[in-house]
Amino acid sequence: MSLALVQSRALLGLDAPQVTVEVHLANGLPSFTLVGLAEVEVKEARERVRSALQNSGLEFPSNKRITVNLAPADLPKDSGRFDLPIALGILAASGQIQAHALAGYEFAGELSLSGALRPVRGALATALALHRQKHVVRLVLPPGSAQEAALVPSAQVFCAHHLLDVAREFMARAEGLDTAAEPADALAATEPAADAACLGSGWHTVHVQPAPAARQTEDLRDVRGQAQAKRALEIAAAGGHGLLLVGPPGSGKSMLAQRFAGLLPPMSDEEALESAAIASLNQRFALERWRQRPTAGPHHTASSVALVGGGSPPRPGEISQAHNGVLFLDELPEFARSALEALREPLESGRITIARATQSCEFPARFQLVAAMNPCPCGYAGSTQRSCRCSPDQVARYQARISGPLLDRIDLHVEVAALPAEELLAQPAGESSHSVCERVALARDLALQRQGCSNQLLKGEALDRHLLLEDQALAFANKAATRLGWSARSTHRALKVARTIADMAGCSHIGAEHVAEAMQYRRALLQQR
Repeated sequence: MSLALVQSRALLGLDAPQVTVEVHLANGLPSFTLVGLAEVEVKEARERVRSALQNSGLEFPSNKRITVNLAPADLPKDSGRFDLPIALGILAASGQIQAHALAGYEFAGELSLSGALRPVRGALATALALHRQKHVVRLVLPPGSAQEAALVPSAQVFCAHHLLDVAREFMARAEGLDTAAEPADALAATEPAADAACLGSGWHTVHVQPAPAARQTEDLRDVRGQAQAKRALEIAAAGGHGLLLVGPPGSGKSMLAQRFAGLLPPMSDEEALESAAIASLNQRFALERWRQRPTAGPHHTASSVALVGGGSPPRPGEISQAHNGVLFLDELPEFARSALEALREPLESGRITIARATQSCEFPARFQLVAAMNPCPCGYAGSTQRSCRCSPDQVARYQARISGPLLDRIDLHVEVAALPAEELLAQPAGESSHSVCERVALARDLALQRQGCSNQLLKGEALDRHLLLEDQALAFANKAATRLGWSARSTHRALKVARTIADMAGCSHIGAEHVAEAMQYRRALLQQR
């Protein structure tokens, strides 16, 4: 048969559109033509496939006119994931394997010149997209990629180390010998090592049972003092609120922020899969970090594209890598203004849409923002330890680098004061992250039972229905909002924080004391300006 069809998948955000690899062999001047809106790395598959087939002892039809079409033609294709399906298409079209035996399988894998299979990015994202679309197919993937994909429920994943492993499988099927892996031969990966499930060679069914998520290594007990900042971290974790830490250098802002992810409740199966799928798109996924809340900490020189995503084809940025986790922005005013302003919409919507001339992709970006900054250029405005050298105009210009609309979207603003050495050394070890996490989980469960989401996500009619303000608390909130000149967004966000404080106290209604505490967490910068 001179025409063969092999199924594969492209990557378009978290979607995995189907790609049919059509291979046709014809008489004529020998050539190898690859069409179908392929990027440079896909076109280079011609040389990889030729060498892989020849070095594997398989026949490459060098006396034929080879045409490979990646359909649909208007869908961009990138990466080396199409090497394996192209090689199988050539084998099927030249009669070395039976084309009908490939039905029901989808293939992805980059070929080395020796024929060995190398991992491809986005394997878990592909399997998750198939799971959500309720498509039941058998995926044939290289080592590493197969372990990622096998994390998805109901995924049927086969691991192959070499092109010959795949070719022998379908040659045997053509001869009527079923050599597919039986359950007794299947490898179960019970250790959190990425390659543990594919030791040796051959064709294997992959079942991954990753170890339970390990706790974060940084513990809150390491932080001495800073009771108000620790309280703010607990409130932010319980309600899903954003947090801004303001204080002089060395006061412990970064130390607190790095321990924030350890206070968050355990991830659900859906959250873990979605976060891991995004990580796999940029080849950041590792089994040992399965079910750990991600923490993204880009440098302050990061561009807006690095933060929100971009490129062609679009790739997820740091805010998507922090999905269901924490985005930590240290030295917040040092970020480019355009980069910070790009965070405004994702903070509200929890998603980011990257639009390009030929395509657009939507990535989830439901992260908790934790930012840290100095109160002034020298860092010591308001400090009792050292005098500030900055003029009032310099302080104002420095703080004005953070726009009002962005500041408005951060629920908690906390001043982190520097502790004197004698007080710091005399402080005992604080409460552990595990203890705080248990209280956070209880408060979150209370909110989920009441309204089905965290307090930070309350909007519109749901916000009015679930706030449950006492009359005295309502009057106090109105008076505070008027005196402090809060916008409607600021007022609502302060009330959401008050709702979280009430949940942590086990109160069904918001009292005046809860509103009063919530007010204190929106004044750190105002006191410095």
